[in-house]
Amino acid sequence: MTVTLPNPSITVGVLALQGAFSEHVQLLRAASPSLPTSQSQTFRFLEVRTPDELAQCDGLIIPGGESTTMSLVAARSGLLEPLRDFVKVARRPTWGTCAGLILLAESANRTKKGGQELIGGLDVRVNRNHFGRQTESFQANLNLPFLESSKSDLYRCVFIRAPVVERLLSHKKGVQEGELERDDTIVAPSKTPADDLARRELEHEVEVMATLSTDAKALQENQEHEHPGAEDIIAVRQGNVFGCSFHPELTNDPRIHAWWLGEVVQAVERRQQFELAHRKS
Repeated sequence: MTVTLPNPSITVGVLALQGAFSEHVQLLRAASPSLPTSQSQTFRFLEVRTPDELAQCDGLIIPGGESTTMSLVAARSGLLEPLRDFVKVARRPTWGTCAGLILLAESANRTKKGGQELIGGLDVRVNRNHFGRQTESFQANLNLPFLESSKSDLYRCVFIRAPVVERLLSHKKGVQEGELERDDTIVAPSKTPADDLARRELEHEVEVMATLSTDAKALQENQEHEHPGAEDIIAVRQGNVFGCSFHPELTNDPRIHAWWLGEVVQAVERRQQFELAHRKS
């Protein structure tokens, strides 16, 4: 039997404690009209500074900025635990850019214990400031496969004191303890998903969404770059949680925002179907 679901408005929040949050809001507004008719929705975009504002959101962006400052302000504002519940317990769609990727990682190195806290949600270890100091910032025009772009339609990726995903982690018991034993490494606290739908989102393996070749001209000119491999992981997704090293909000290109809004729509529809089925059972 085909079930016709309601088509309510969707609220997408942008964490507005510090960083480039207003730029994200502008690109969300530019992106929403470009969604296909099948995903047409009435969107509301909200700057999030309080737990009450977060509770209104169906999806959330954590912007680029300074991850340590964001975590400290979130803790002082009473937002840190609600953010963890949003991402890890409810498994709502969440996207982190640069500093946001650091906060969404389950493990981060080059970080003094007690210096900041993580939200978690992505089973990865990130290397903070992997590409060096702010003076080592660079741009690279890349083909991002998840946008289904052709090579002639590249995306301009802006890297500023950017992290990379250094390692994909497993769900196995003891992984967190092992990460804690590493020097200058912090981990996010464990959380239990709220229901079967949230557990299914967590069961997804981490998917590498984009990489940057270490042969790229910008990296060859970057004296701070230390990674010995052939490529750096710069975007990952695990279920409803997505993170990237670069700053889409610092471009005028809304394609990633449009793609992510489509992911939010699908997640909201899955939640509606799940709750409808449980009401009937």
